[in-house]
Amino acid sequence: MKRAHSPGRRWSAPSLPARHYAAWSVLVLGCALVAGHAQSTAPKKVSASQASANSSAGKQTFESICAPCHGLNGRGGERAPDIAMKRSIVRMPDAQLLKVLQEGKPQAGMPAFGALGPEKLAELLRYLRLLQGKRDSAAIVTADAEHGKALYAGKAGCGECHMVNGRGGFLGPDLSDYGANHSAGDIRHSILSADSRPALHKTLARITTKEGQQVSGLVRNEDNFSLQLQSLDGAFHLLEKNDVAELTWDPLPIMPGDYGAKLSQEELNQLVAYLASLTEAKP
Repeated sequence: MKRAHSPGRRWSAPSLPARHYAAWSVLVLGCALVAGHAQSTAPKKVSASQASANSSAGKQTFESICAPCHGLNGRGGERAPDIAMKRSIVRMPDAQLLKVLQEGKPQAGMPAFGALGPEKLAELLRYLRLLQGKRDSAAIVTADAEHGKALYAGKAGCGECHMVNGRGGFLGPDLSDYGANHSAGDIRHSILSADSRPALHKTLARITTKEGQQVSGLVRNEDNFSLQLQSLDGAFHLLEKNDVAELTWDPLPIMPGDYGAKLSQEELNQLVAYLASLTEAKP
């Protein structure tokens, strides 16, 4: 049989001895501190809008204290060197660049900017990386470079003409450290605007010799008497002009001009992200 509760009587927790209560309080407080520490040390995701705000703040700082010597684009001036394109600076780790910003280089006439504080120095570093082409927009930052690598070798067909770290074609420029010297915007423009580049040597030359031999490739060298062609397999052919019966040029450049239609915006961002990640040629 259940015992009926008397009216107005409330249940209360059994009392604990003082020493047990103190131990319980310490345990609860410790758990709270651990949880708070875990929350504060967890990596924080930066939204696109926050990244844009940081970039704007870094730009203001750069233009006020760095541009007078290094130029608005960071590519050097009369009083300071190029810090946007110079490879030795582009390849410096973030920690090393921050140390230079904090401590300066008195022997070179660069003052220390440690008084700006960690937050402003971080913003300044992020903007400098933008000028170096490391991060150009939120879309490129979040794009999957690994998918871009697959596009490079597959759908986009870049590897047929360009080489990366010893693998690929011979006709286009070596892209092993392309991202070190080109911003994401420059890379995107190069992909989408193949027709805007100078016409010289960007189309295939097709030669028929007087003996009937046919050779096609890019003209690598030419003088008044000879032509040097590099064919699609990478081989070089030196031909005397007196032996050439016919020379024609393909009407379209080797690099397609339809990537804007061939690739989606997401795929284009991924391809740009991959090319931007190519910062150092490997043996």
